[in-house]
Amino acid sequence: MAEITAGMVKQLRETTGVGMMDCKAALTETAGDMEAAIDWLRTKGLAKAAKKSGRVAAEGLVGVVANGTSGAVVEVNSETDFVARNEAFQSMVTAITKTALDVDGDTDKLLAATFPGSALTIKDYVTEQVGTIGENMSVRRAGAISVKEGVVAAYTHNAIVGGLGKIGVLVGLESTGDKAKLTELGKQIAMHIAATAPVATRREEVDADLVERERNVLIAEAKESGRPDNIIEKMVEGRIRKFYEEVVLLSQAFVINPDLTVEKAVKEAEAGIGAPVTVVGFVRFLLGEGIEKEESDFAAEVAATARG
Repeated sequence: MAEITAGMVKQLRETTGVGMMDCKAALTETAGDMEAAIDWLRTKGLAKAAKKSGRVAAEGLVGVVANGTSGAVVEVNSETDFVARNEAFQSMVTAITKTALDVDGDTDKLLAATFPGSALTIKDYVTEQVGTIGENMSVRRAGAISVKEGVVAAYTHNAIVGGLGKIGVLVGLESTGDKAKLTELGKQIAMHIAATAPVATRREEVDADLVERERNVLIAEAKESGRPDNIIEKMVEGRIRKFYEEVVLLSQAFVINPDLTVEKAVKEAEAGIGAPVTVVGFVRFLLGEGIEKEESDFAAEVAATARG
């Protein structure tokens, strides 16, 4: 059986908001599997949802650039937030982000591309800068989006300087209408995406495995109520519909006007834009998303050292 450490319990508690004893029980039941433990707690009605933002720990910057019908976003990590405020680091991330436009956001091609004004590849240039800036750094990922006709709008949340921050969003809108008004709508939707973190643009684009996992959690949770199977089935289907409303961009309540879904807000905006508008897709990067930072208990380490 996997050892359940205090650090694991602490992480699960921060992720779910559930008490320590329940977190320890969940980890014990699931042999230390963090995702399975979250689901176990949810089936018991203890954790309503996984607060995965609690797992985000990597530092650095997300860079975003949009150029008419195309845009790119890049995440460059560093060891500390202090480096993110270093002008040399910021300039480097900006240059890398602009280069990502030329390679359609392909991470491998980006790393192999020549850093602007240098004979080195971006991968080698970043490695060289490790010695200059004094911290380990890496280009973690890149993404891009483009439209045939219309605009790609960008938004940076918690921006340190223009186009650099903690969250970067691109959203593509296809339309033959007024570009200025289309860009304004795109920025509003990009801000919405930054705030709500949808997983897909449309219902049919949601990963089937994610839906199945949610369904299984809801079924197990509903069975805890002791209701008949036919009632459980109706309960689960209703909650799956609610799940889609929470994670699908076009089905979400628009943060600018919660009385409308994003889809209806786009439809209403078409009159001013002067043409139909299609939300092609989006890219959202949250700094450090999915990276777990190893934490240590300094007092415990000292005590362990003293014991020999």
